[in-house]
Amino acid sequence: MSGVIKLQRQTKETSINLSLDINGQQRVDISTGLPFFDHMLNQLATHAGWDLTLKSKGDLEVDDHHLIEDVAICLGQAFNQAWRQQGKIVRYGQRLLPMDASLLMVAVDVCGRAYAITDLPFSRESLGGIGTEMWKHFFYTFAINSAITLHIKTEYFDNNHHLVEASFKGLAFALREALQVGERDNSTKGCL
Repeated sequence: MSGVIKLQRQTKETSINLSLDINGQQRVDISTGLPFFDHMLNQLATHAGWDLTLKSKGDLEVDDHHLIEDVAICLGQAFNQAWRQQGKIVRYGQRLLPMDASLLMVAVDVCGRAYAITDLPFSRESLGGIGTEMWKHFFYTFAINSAITLHIKTEYFDNNHHLVEASFKGLAFALREALQVGERDNSTKGCL
């Protein structure tokens, strides 16, 4: 089983300190300067069963892009290290997640091959002070740095908040399923 992964990232645009234990007890302490982003990351960590401490600052006076992207890079890199320490895992996970009148499908392959397809048809340009384009970018950046394949498909939705929150919760449950202990090799190649 993996232990605690700690990462720091310092750039001219952001400062990030992160601690992740994917076999945690849902101890979550997040502060990014973007309360709605904190809320979404809390949903991910809590429903995935992680311990996550994340303290970050960014040039939010410029916009939300640098901070969200760099958090996704760090979280993805930490998750990559953590899942590779797990040993035999089920590898695949999926979740059909309802949230009131919204329904999303999230599927993952924790495989070492980075890919992301994200279908989030927002009907607003901004949500919680964050450009809605940043959610697709967050999931893409997280998947690439995690070295996982991620698909998010919206079946239907009626509320933009529920659309993004269902995406984070669906990802959490799909990852939780994929990381379950496997009883056999999960690749015909012999390794991931």
